Amino acid sequence: MTLFPKDDILSSEIESWKGFAECLQPTDREVFLKMLEKLHDYSAAINAKAEPFPSEPVIMALLLEQHKLIRWLKSKLSGSEQNDRK
Repeated sequence: MTLFPKDDILSSEIESWKGFAECLQPTDREVFLKMLEKLHDYSAAINAKAEPFPSEPVIMALLLEQHKLIRWLKSKLSGSEQNDRK
């Protein structure tokens, strides 16, 4: 028994994806494992689904994190393009 059973579910889910990560190229594996670490930022939303194996909310959290990164990169790129025009 753990003091944080919901975190245990997330930890188990993250652990279940480690086999997938091991099959990736080393650079891809590193990126994927960092993405999995970021899932703890979304633990409340993931656990809200209240399923013992929350693959769907985990995937949604990963997609959300990627979307945020894409938006950040686009804003940086837009700023760079505006500076080039001056």
